[in-house]
Amino acid sequence: MSFGHHHFPHRHSHAPAKNIHQHHDPAGHVHHGERPRTTRFMLYALFLTALFAVVEAVVGWWSGSLALISDAGHMVSDALSLMLGTFAVWIGKSPPTQRHSYGLQRAEVIAAFLNGILLLVVISAIVYEAFSRIRSPVHVHGIPVIVVALLGMLLNGVNGWMISRMEQGLNTRAAMIHVVGDFMGSLAALVAGLVVWLTGWTPIDPLLSLVVAVLMLYSTIRILSDSVHVLMEGVPDGVSLNEVGEKLLSVEGVSSIHDLHIWTLTSGLLALSAHLEVADLEAWPGVLVRVQDMLKKDHGIDHVTLQPEIRSWSPVSWNMHKGH
Repeated sequence: MSFGHHHFPHRHSHAPAKNIHQHHDPAGHVHHGERPRTTRFMLYALFLTALFAVVEAVVGWWSGSLALISDAGHMVSDALSLMLGTFAVWIGKSPPTQRHSYGLQRAEVIAAFLNGILLLVVISAIVYEAFSRIRSPVHVHGIPVIVVALLGMLLNGVNGWMISRMEQGLNTRAAMIHVVGDFMGSLAALVAGLVVWLTGWTPIDPLLSLVVAVLMLYSTIRILSDSVHVLMEGVPDGVSLNEVGEKLLSVEGVSSIHDLHIWTLTSGLLALSAHLEVADLEAWPGVLVRVQDMLKKDHGIDHVTLQPEIRSWSPVSWNMHKGH
């Protein structure tokens, strides 16, 4: 037997086959208490973040601190991110319709992608302003910067705790990256305020802003990459297409596999479809139960669509279908 990215001779046996699809309601995968709590915590975090963004912007402008102004800008992007995330969680509760048979659960993935784009805009603005400040230093008042930075760290600690208690997924990961970036921004502002207050060396303010921007960029690229991977129907991280094909072939009654596809519907909800060749369609109900049990137990896949076909007289194998 050969497994991997090889294209085996394709064997369709559609004539005697029956299209038998086993579906699970995708909405059933979500715990009923998770989403209301997620929405509530996101609204709390949104209010606190928006309020503190105004405080940071005012104090940053008055004190001349780019670290505070950039952190205020990041806070604004956080507020927009949380607003977008709250909307995605709310709309994701919509039931399946004639036009959207899975409902709108993938809204959280789109929200995560848009959050990543928003973060790139914020990072670009911080970098531009930092280099401007390095070329033309601006006087910074240290004490106000220190006080507001400490308050910002406290606020971001509270927001981080609330987000950690939400339903986990790409959307909440993006929100957490915003919060961690804000915490680092407040820490950078604190260090900048201390250095300016003790030594009067103002270039530390834009330099630390650049450090925060680089840290944010790494996490942002990861969120964008993961979001695009889901939207492009990529095989989920931690799942091997070859391994799943091999285990399917080991199930009693399965002779051959082709058209195997695995993708993510939304965070925590994986889907699989495949054509399975069997020796006898009479045995299909038992094969179906064994396949479902294996997929759920070994790979956490419980949204499954399978089509049985009469076995063709060829060596036992599974095929990765590369197009029609």
